[in-house]
Amino acid sequence: MAVSLNIDKWIEQLRKCERIKEQEVKELCNKSKEILNLEDNLVQVEPPVTICGDIHGQFWDLLELFKVGGECPETNYLFLGDYVDRGINSVETFLLLLALKVRYPERIILIRGNHESRLITQNYGFYDECLRKYGSINVWRYCTETFDYLPLAAVIEDKFFCVHGGLSPKLRVISDINPIERKIEIPHDGIMSDMMWSDPDDVQGWAQSQRGAGFLFGQSVVDDFCKKNNIEVIFRAHQLVMDGYRPQFDDKLVTVWSAPNYCYRMGNVAAILELDENLQKQYKVFEAAPQETRDSQNVKRDVPDYFL
Repeated sequence: MAVSLNIDKWIEQLRKCERIKEQEVKELCNKSKEILNLEDNLVQVEPPVTICGDIHGQFWDLLELFKVGGECPETNYLFLGDYVDRGINSVETFLLLLALKVRYPERIILIRGNHESRLITQNYGFYDECLRKYGSINVWRYCTETFDYLPLAAVIEDKFFCVHGGLSPKLRVISDINPIERKIEIPHDGIMSDMMWSDPDDVQGWAQSQRGAGFLFGQSVVDDFCKKNNIEVIFRAHQLVMDGYRPQFDDKLVTVWSAPNYCYRMGNVAAILELDENLQKQYKVFEAAPQETRDSQNVKRDVPDYFL
């Protein structure tokens, strides 16, 4: 597919946290959907690749991530979802990632998180941000339509399974993911919903989640899933971890979190995971962008409380 002559200009603007025009957002989202439509629900990813967790609209921290991990396309990236909500620059964050996807479609993979949802974004900030910055809900509509095209999971060299949230009692083998109809709003239940919402926990088997969607799952579930699918490690995001990453269940599951000082107040560090050609792992931990960077952009501190 031919790349728009404007894409490099859009990337340049967005990297400065400058908004692009509403019509340009529409064009960018349409191009993104064309590219994403060619990807399976379960994307096959080749190393080397760098795995990233939640971003949540923390734009300046996304730029810190690129400083630590390397710029795209020199570094291949796999993002595990939750690009929007809670942070105050969800628009610029998501559109920059989309622009990079259009410009370098083979170099950056964007899978869907539970916040890539019409319902959730109406409650946690993205809807209000689009309305405030553009004066209408059109940009929100273009973006949420694009959410529906995002893949649901990824697998690296048939050894590492990557998903936003976790497992599902209805997901026995990985090949069950591809037949799912993904171009819809995230359902309230079922495999797709569980992959977005579930969490590992110290439970026996499966347990009810307090999130209201998805499940809690224990080590026996992870062991069974990995054995049945010949998977070595499950990488996921979805939960704040103060050290940026957290291995569990004999290192068969790792949570990666990439939003430092989450909600501008949690004091956590963030991490990314670099996998080289031989699947050797290196975690890189980083802190939030310097305060002077945010101050220079007149970042307001009186943001809505979208935490939890």
